[in-house]
Amino acid sequence: METKTIKIPSPDHPIEIERNTARVVVIAGGRIIADSINALTLREAAYPAVQYIPRKDVDLTQLESSAHASYCPYKGECSYYSIPAAGERALNAVWTYESPYPAVAEIKDHVAFYPDRVDSITETKISG
Repeated sequence: METKTIKIPSPDHPIEIERNTARVVVIAGGRIIADSINALTLREAAYPAVQYIPRKDVDLTQLESSAHASYCPYKGECSYYSIPAAGERALNAVWTYESPYPAVAEIKDHVAFYPDRVDSITETKISG
């Protein structure tokens, strides 16, 4: 059995998670797939920030589970979904960590979208 390396975020590879105060809407295949005022923004090292959207704010009926999987030593085992309505471009467009490592436990029950595999991911400031 292969042992997978587990790494802890550090100053050399920081990971920060904070609540996004904007409304985040994801459109794919011309349809709203996600609409949330409860997204989390994850910033990891030098990578672009990623919006993690609670599953309750995602139209899960628009997603199809994929056989694709990956592993992140900082976050854990990663599962993927495709968005059939958006065609080939949206294969494995959505990812989630079902049981993320303790350092990023906040992203449990959230999904993220590859910006280049959906029509748009917009953030709109909420007034008030």
